[in-house]
Amino acid sequence: MKTIDELLAEGVAGKRVFVRADLNVPLDGTTITDDGRIRAVVPTVKALADAGARVVVASHLGRPKGAPDPAFSLAPAAARLGELLGADVAFATDTVGESATATVAGLADGRVAVIENLRFNAGETSKDDAERGAFADQLAALADVYVGDGFGAVHRKHASVFDLPARLPHAAGYLIATEVGVLKKLTDEVKRPYVVVLGGAKVSDKLAVIDALLGKADRLLIGGGMAYTFLYAKGYEVGISLLQKDQVEVVKEYMKRAEANGVELVLPVDVLVSTDFPDLKTKAPADFETVDADKIPSTKEGLDIGPKTRELYASKLADAETVFWNGPLGVFEHPDYAGGTRAIAQALLDSPGFTVVGGGDSAAAVRTLGFDENAFGHISTGGGASLEYLEGKTLPGLAALED
Repeated sequence: MKTIDELLAEGVAGKRVFVRADLNVPLDGTTITDDGRIRAVVPTVKALADAGARVVVASHLGRPKGAPDPAFSLAPAAARLGELLGADVAFATDTVGESATATVAGLADGRVAVIENLRFNAGETSKDDAERGAFADQLAALADVYVGDGFGAVHRKHASVFDLPARLPHAAGYLIATEVGVLKKLTDEVKRPYVVVLGGAKVSDKLAVIDALLGKADRLLIGGGMAYTFLYAKGYEVGISLLQKDQVEVVKEYMKRAEANGVELVLPVDVLVSTDFPDLKTKAPADFETVDADKIPSTKEGLDIGPKTRELYASKLADAETVFWNGPLGVFEHPDYAGGTRAIAQALLDSPGFTVVGGGDSAAAVRTLGFDENAFGHISTGGGASLEYLEGKTLPGLAALED
């Protein structure tokens, strides 16, 4: 995989460099609520601009249905990128149309432009190779060189991720190089004990990675909504907690495999429960109680791990040499149910080992709860991509950068 440093050594002055970034940031209207993914691509964009390249930044945002939708415009992200760079960033109001063509043509050496949301064109996500390829051809006309730096999208076989690199000289940006280096420490160069913390809502989203980790991790700590399927599989009643009954037999099998493989699979011993889901907008005080995990009332829902579980999980992380965490342990968006997620974040900071926060909601939680993200070993920008890498899958966006 060619690196951006090799590309810079060859010289990029005057060249149009297409940077496939991941600017898929959460928005409240037009206000960015977490700019972590934008900040992550700044080193690559700045290095290219400083070297005299004409930088064309492209990304998706949200899930528009192959047509323009103002709610998913990249305009706020483009403005924030300009603030972080300390320079004006031009913005094209389409992807490959008149505005994009004119905006890129008007770039001077060392300047940066952002084109509109790639998913406003149906060819970006099409499963038809010809349609995707046709869109990639149009994107290729905007550039001389391709730099892949949108790690959060490398598990997608999309035009700008998979097809476009085949049409242009290409290299990996700093973010992708960093992410791949980190993931190798979780797969090929693991220091033990290796502890994995998995949370989030649905166990079905994590089955493949659990399957892979049962042969690699020393301990698996389970929390979040997915924990209640495990507790149910253990024979506990879980009230009205999130439960995927169709996954119970699979979970039972995984629990048996964990025991057979000597992997310690740790479940909550107490939980915070309530009859009402919390008000996440006003964050009004919640009405909850703490109960043992085997005593969840039939009318109540588990919304966070309890204090005994927090202490237990912290103790399981205390001697870890490698830690991977993906998924919040409760409804962290509400202060009354953020305690479990906060406790895990703090336990990672207290751990002596190499700690990786696996993107998505986990990364958002770290920032929302006020932790210094530089204190962790690494905070990934791609939750789904990280999980698929750990599952052993070939990621299209990484394969496309290999030569």
